Amino acid sequence: MKIKEITDFLEGYAPLHYQESYDNSGLIVGDENTKVKGALITLDCTEDIIDEAIARNCNLVIAHHPIIFTGLKKLNGSNYIQRTVIKAIKNDIVIYAIHTNLDNVHNGVSAKIAEKLGLVNCRVLAPKSDLLRQLVVYCPTKNAEELKTALFDNGAGAIGNYDQCSFTSVGIGTFSANENCKPFVGEIGEINTKNEYRIEVIYPKHKEKAILNAMKMTHPYEQVAHQIYVLENKHQLVGLGIVGELKKTIKIEAFLQYIKNNMKTECVRYSSLVKKEVKRVAVCGGSGSFLLKNAKAVGADIFITSDFKYHEFFDAEKNIVIADIGHYESEQFTKDLIYDLLTKNFTKFAVRLSKVNTNPIKYL
Repeated sequence: MKIKEITDFLEGYAPLHYQESYDNSGLIVGDENTKVKGALITLDCTEDIIDEAIARNCNLVIAHHPIIFTGLKKLNGSNYIQRTVIKAIKNDIVIYAIHTNLDNVHNGVSAKIAEKLGLVNCRVLAPKSDLLRQLVVYCPTKNAEELKTALFDNGAGAIGNYDQCSFTSVGIGTFSANENCKPFVGEIGEINTKNEYRIEVIYPKHKEKAILNAMKMTHPYEQVAHQIYVLENKHQLVGLGIVGELKKTIKIEAFLQYIKNNMKTECVRYSSLVKKEVKRVAVCGGSGSFLLKNAKAVGADIFITSDFKYHEFFDAEKNIVIADIGHYESEQFTKDLIYDLLTKNFTKFAVRLSKVNTNPIKYL
């Protein structure tokens, strides 16, 4: 099995198109056509991780955080990034990162936190816009079902948890073909009319090429009349953070201890306990302080994330409790998420969880 088969699967689950503009997810080091011997799952990629991969006979490292965020101008081993990359290349180890694209799917990093905390009725906290398009295409009535099937098979027609969604209306199409045409119906040089369906479907824009190719391959006409509209609708299954509810209301002090235990963190920094009880909970893996306004907007009693600065704790005011559990701690179970995805879908290579704690922050 080639590494490309694994990365294609991961990108089907968390498309690279969903990553943030500053990010560098995807294949970082190595050849995707390399045959995989074993995969090592980690939060960060460091020299110790490459050493572990060598020792455990893994030639693929799948990390949450990219080892390279910005361009490298030199490879002389002067810092840990360069040394890690050099060691990986020397030992034919491929490095792959699945970062904010995994953060931005509804069943990704934040959903794993929600699962650990036992949240129910979960939804994306900050859904993204500019991800959806609408296709309108006109088709002879007898070809409509075949065309819709082709569009659905290539990713069109999914709205939330529903699929094969479309709208069809009936009309009459007119056209006149010149001598350079080979019309499917009608005569050259005459005005022809045909009963047609107007088919409308929504699709994620990163699947546009495949959908349009399927449309052209399936449609009987030489020239396919169609329009594409940019939608401002938010994609309810793509975005950062998760908001959900506890099965029963819990006292705030007890819930903070519950967070510490379940998230295996040695420190929970929190703001004033302006809420006495907790029912609705917002979470975001990694640095999520910028989503505080979203957590307030959905009426969350507490917002669990990391990397809040001193003055940002004041922004909680009297509306919400902030709980900062640490960056590594909030994302540590991402390894389990990736491990479960791979082991449930692949059996031809070894998948191993890293035993190295890459957290650069220590507590006394």
